[in-house]
Amino acid sequence: MKVALVHDWLVTLRGGERVLEALCELFPGADIYTLIHQPGTMPPLIEDRRIYTSFLQDIPGIHTRYRHFLPLFPRAIESFRLEGYELVLSSSHCVAKGIRTPPGARHLGYIHAPMRYMWDLFDDYFGPGRASVPVRTAARAVRPWLQRWDRRTAAGVDRFVANSQHIAGKIHRFWGRDAHVVHPPVDLERFCAAPLEGTGQGGYFLWLGAFAPYKRLDIALEAFRTLDAELWVVGTGQEASKLTSGALPPHIRFLGNVPDAELPALYRDARALLFTGEEDFGITPLEAQATGRPLIAYAKGGVLETVTPRTGLFFSEQTPEALATAVRQFEAWEHAFVPAEARAQAQRFSRQAFLRGMQAEVEALLGSPAVR
Repeated sequence: MKVALVHDWLVTLRGGERVLEALCELFPGADIYTLIHQPGTMPPLIEDRRIYTSFLQDIPGIHTRYRHFLPLFPRAIESFRLEGYELVLSSSHCVAKGIRTPPGARHLGYIHAPMRYMWDLFDDYFGPGRASVPVRTAARAVRPWLQRWDRRTAAGVDRFVANSQHIAGKIHRFWGRDAHVVHPPVDLERFCAAPLEGTGQGGYFLWLGAFAPYKRLDIALEAFRTLDAELWVVGTGQEASKLTSGALPPHIRFLGNVPDAELPALYRDARALLFTGEEDFGITPLEAQATGRPLIAYAKGGVLETVTPRTGLFFSEQTPEALATAVRQFEAWEHAFVPAEARAQAQRFSRQAFLRGMQAEVEALLGSPAVR
């Protein structure tokens, strides 16, 4: 069976690209179609494939400025011709699920999220203080058209798989379609390798992720201005200059991007991982739990499926004040925390569980009639 894997873009290695990597393992002969690709940024399982890119690849500087070309993404994804493929499997958080499939081919759409910046998180990206007036004006103008395109192209997918119940709910709300759930793969082995004894000895709280608006690093920074505790921040991203430009107290440290090999130790020595955003699923909470560390997490989104009240302390309002209160409560809460319970919780979300789940979804799709 000839298989095409479709992914939005291949520029940075994050959770979505780890899903694509696992799909490459499941379909070793599949080709990859993507809007743009920056060679050398992906693991060998992806880089060694035939990778086809769209016309956007030829735009100078596209790999750092691709977000500016969002209105062209639908046209770019629809420009691919997939004649000869029998199965199309899209991995989509933007437009990948909108690819046109040839007659007779089946399309399985794995959804990390509907376009969050055009649906429920529009203000997080384009609200006052988040973007300039011209950018906000342009985003408001294009939003209705992109939403219509997003709904229309959902009809071209035969079967949807969501990365969480949280996203399955959005798929039903925005597109009127049902979705099965297969949680994404988490590379747990290197986080489970160290013993659980002696964890949390670094004394700091850890925030780790891309500096994207919806991840709300700003909440952690503001909360820790008022707290007598260390905060270590790992990552960078589109809001880096904004978040690091002001004067911050010395107990807040920015570490920048940290090599993957150093992450297990950073998790292991932290008192807790701070998780301040509303995530579609969230891999870092599972990495932290695999090392035997708890979370202080905003109680919304996929984290409610991966963290339990015994492995994390939740706060219900997405404000610095609510987070600061939770950090103060943590000292009493952590006495009942059991690192082994956190590791056991993380191990429910293994790579093998993902591969088994996706194999079952493909088999169910191929044994069912097309929706188109």
